[in-house]
Amino acid sequence: MWYLCVFYHRLLDYRRPEVESLAELFGAFEAAGEGIGGPPPRSLEWRLPENHHIDSPFHFVSLPSEEIARNIAKRSILVKGMYELWGQGSSYEELEKAIRDFPDEKKLPYLTSESTFRIIVDSFGKVISFQEQNERIQGLSYIPFKGRVDLRSPDHKFYLMETDNYGSNNGLPPIVQRAIFFGREVGAADRKLLPTYQLKSRKYLGPTAMDAEIAFLMANQGLAQPGKLVYDPFVGTGSILVAAAHFGAMTMGADIDIRVVRDGRGPDCNVWSNFKQYNLPMPISLLRADNNLPPWRPGLREVFDAIICDPPYGVRAGGRKSGGRKLLKGIVGPYTVPEEKRIDHIPSTAPYSLAECMHDLLDLSAKMLVMGGRLVFFYPVVREDGFTNAELPEHPCFTLVASSEQILSLRYSRYLLTMVKTGPYTEEIAESARKKHLEFKENHLKWLEDGNLHSAVFSPADPQISLSGKSKFDRDSKPKYRGKYV
Repeated sequence: MWYLCVFYHRLLDYRRPEVESLAELFGAFEAAGEGIGGPPPRSLEWRLPENHHIDSPFHFVSLPSEEIARNIAKRSILVKGMYELWGQGSSYEELEKAIRDFPDEKKLPYLTSESTFRIIVDSFGKVISFQEQNERIQGLSYIPFKGRVDLRSPDHKFYLMETDNYGSNNGLPPIVQRAIFFGREVGAADRKLLPTYQLKSRKYLGPTAMDAEIAFLMANQGLAQPGKLVYDPFVGTGSILVAAAHFGAMTMGADIDIRVVRDGRGPDCNVWSNFKQYNLPMPISLLRADNNLPPWRPGLREVFDAIICDPPYGVRAGGRKSGGRKLLKGIVGPYTVPEEKRIDHIPSTAPYSLAECMHDLLDLSAKMLVMGGRLVFFYPVVREDGFTNAELPEHPCFTLVASSEQILSLRYSRYLLTMVKTGPYTEEIAESARKKHLEFKENHLKWLEDGNLHSAVFSPADPQISLSGKSKFDRDSKPKYRGKYV
């Protein structure tokens, strides 16, 4: 059945991938009878309203049942609501005709005298005054509502959504023709989630703490749910694991900096206190571990249901791996730590290039994820002349199912990559992955090989700065529609 899916106008490239991940989580593909005898399909059927831009918040999506649509809307971060569409048109006359033509057997169960209802007027790209809203509601008198109005907790909510025709000069996706939608709300998002978990109220924060909205998106992409084990090899202050734990998943994390995972800023301000703050289940374990030298025994395989992380790539924090700056004073190799210094000893580290970090992350995930498990991580790219031309990491064990770009500046963006493990890990696969890594490292840009994005991000976009102090990418030269920066 087709539903009208209305998105918040944020993180535009992330919207469809999140819905598709949640559709798999709630069994949409199995309910549709697809994927029998082979891997399940990874995409839904979508279509846009006529004359709408791809970045419009209004999309039609085909889902097997109302229950699945409701569950997706309730858990999603970017879906504003799912609606059973009763009618649409470019004018209120066309809308009335469409609603009258909508089958009575679908309308009448929600118009009975025993039920309560509420009509909400919403808009996109324009403001509708309170008086105009009342006039539009009065204009729907041809719909035979028999129940009473309840503005607080109605049995059924109906939405009248309107957008005007406008060009491409107001920062919103262009719509050629006015559009009006009317439908019954099937499910709506719980936006109280983000204010509850906002970073400014978090007890323990670091310079690379993941924004709550993005962390919940990553948890949705990783299909976090009760009974699943989620691992973050770059746990930091635990923002991603907090989001996964909120959805009921068991969590486990590691970080190379023992001061982060063990000490924090004191006994009441550390990673554990973030979980206590929200009354979430504590992580199974937090390890001091090096992603380059993982602590797992050699034969251990397929432990985690999802690995979700934000690898260090040298903008706010550079990657580090185990390696000696120098031996402790008076100590002769092989490197040993004196017994009296073991308690407070912080192992020395060396720079960890992004290319090497990607290889280690993919290799670890290929070994430790269960079949069908998901790897979700951010991958940075440098944009040239305002466009992204990036080579993405790959591995023989994984299939890329979602790639969502977030443009952060004219010179820099990052992809949220979601990979599904589709093949077993073998020695032959490991050797093939090593060759892919060497080819990837050799052919990619120099900044990736060095693992240093800081200069690429913070240096001027055009080294030939004019005497006026303006670069060629000044405000006037930017494209008028910049929806993807929202």
